[in-house]
This record gives sequence, C-alpha cells and structure tokens, in this order.
Amino acid sequence: MKTCLIVDDSRVIRKVSRHILETLGFSVEEAENGKLGLDKCLASMPDVILLDWNMPVMTGIQFISKLRRSEGGDKPKVVFCTTENDVAHIREAISAGADEYVMKPFDHETLQIKLQLVGVV
Repeated sequence: MKTCLIVDDSRVIRKVSRHILETLGFSVEEAENGKLGLDKCLASMPDVILLDWNMPVMTGIQFISKLRRSEGGDKPKVVFCTTENDVAHIREAISAGADEYVMKPFDHETLQIKLQLVGVV
C-alpha cells in the first residue's frame, strides 16, 4: 500500500485530503506544520507528500528544501496544495523540488489527476 503524508496547518484540508487519498487506496499520515512533517519523513519516508505553502513554524518551501537535501528525500513525489496560483509561485515550487501542484480548494477528481500525473495512482 502506498503511503501519503499530508502537511497542512488546516485541519479541514487534512480531513478532506485524507478522505480522498484513502478512497484511492493510500495509507495516510498527517502533520500540521513543516517541522512535524519533516520529522515524520525522517522517521519513515512516504511515497507521496501533499504539501501546503503557507504554514506556521516551517513553510512549504522551507520544508521541501530540507526534504530534498535529506537522505531518501529525493524519492517522495511532492504535490504542493496552495491558494497561490501565479506563475512565479508555481515556478518557485517546481524549482524547489515539487513534482506537481494543485489549487485549493480541490476535489477528488482533480487530486486523482495530479497523482496520476506524478505516477502514484
């Protein structure tokens, strides 16, 4: 079973994302900020990470920069989930190591398409 870590400070987004991912057959873990997410990754690297951009403690960009430099951190597919939709933000996320991005709010179909694009569904 593939594993997914949802790193988002919004409990509602984590709940919605968890429901979608579980219906797609993922085992799901959650973290409410980048620091907790990174700790979980270092303990057990997931197959996929859904990553929020704006979070307290550690932003999504800080998280992915540290993740990609850590051992095994090049393996997970990272999908940024964000309300930031301008090209500069998207470019920054991709250059920091994101594999894909999805706009909030998203639905089951949209998230499934993004996960298919990165090859995990």
